[in-house]
Amino acid sequence: MIDWIYNKLVFDTRARDVILVLAVTVLVWEFAVYIFQPPAILLPAPSAIWADFISTPGTFLRHMLYTLSTTAMAFVLSVVLGVVLSIGIVQSRLLERTIYTLLVALNSVPKVALAPLFVIWLGTGLEPKLAVAVMLAIFPIVIDTVLGLRSVDPDMLNLARATRASNFQVLYKIRLPNALPSLFAGMKVAISFALVGAIVGEFVAGGNGLGFLVLVAQGQFDTTRVFVSLVLLGLMGTVLFYMVDFAERLMLPWHVSQR
Repeated sequence: MIDWIYNKLVFDTRARDVILVLAVTVLVWEFAVYIFQPPAILLPAPSAIWADFISTPGTFLRHMLYTLSTTAMAFVLSVVLGVVLSIGIVQSRLLERTIYTLLVALNSVPKVALAPLFVIWLGTGLEPKLAVAVMLAIFPIVIDTVLGLRSVDPDMLNLARATRASNFQVLYKIRLPNALPSLFAGMKVAISFALVGAIVGEFVAGGNGLGFLVLVAQGQFDTTRVFVSLVLLGLMGTVLFYMVDFAERLMLPWHVSQR
């Protein structure tokens, strides 16, 4: 993994461009704050944000780990449930007409509006945060996995039937390998949605996490602390995305997208 990160940073021009853009943005931001002197309550300088983080790093890291654990659990649950539901939807017309339609309808409802209901039903612990995050993350996984399971060459399916392959063999040896690229595409979207869902849950029923820190800092008009939490969330989301990308490169080295 260290070699992959090194190659990604050194040889990947896109990664270098991203780092360069971020560095220039921070420098311009710092310079603009120094020149125009806006009130700190409106726009703190990057140096002030860094100083605030350094003053109490343990607090930020503790809340960051809580949000990270919630996001990771929600993501794993979303992948497991999403793949199982996708297989059921592809194999059963009844599930396609019920579960698939229900998922589409639920995805159209703003999750912020559903979060208070989860608090009433599940309490104020970890459960409502997981529920909101899973509801956000599971939809892209189901959509992309169903697409991958169905996008099999008909000639390959006819050949499998001609050789009397069972439905399980067709699923395990043909449909699932064919769906892996689509599944990973859905997972890349889902990991970001799981993080958003965790933050939404912390907004509604928070006692821990970066979302809770944002709410507390907002109530105190501490803009610098809000920015610290936002920067940490941005870094966390970026790292999680590239971890999924790394897993895709390991599992799908044969796919055209990795060449």
